[in-house]
Amino acid sequence: MEEGVQNLVDVKNRYQVPTSLYSCHTAVVDGYIIEGHVPAAEINRLLAEKPDVVGIGLPGMPAGSPGMETPGVAAEPYTVFTFNESGETAVYANYP
Repeated sequence: MEEGVQNLVDVKNRYQVPTSLYSCHTAVVDGYIIEGHVPAAEINRLLAEKPDVVGIGLPGMPAGSPGMETPGVAAEPYTVFTFNESGETAVYANYP
């Protein structure tokens, strides 16, 4: 675990997160990069399927995504993407 991170962009760059997927959280789980408010079900799927990708990400902070639920506010549709070393993305899951 890194302590005292002052520049999150440096972290995202080190782990090859495409700028189109930037969000407020970056994690490393079993060698995969998880960017943003990705649902646990998709992280579990990633770890079970072990696709040949660098990681998965959910750009921004869409209403209704994990940690962004607000009573009385409708969930927004959102998409979780995979990304590879060259920055290419592909749809991994759509919500709702």
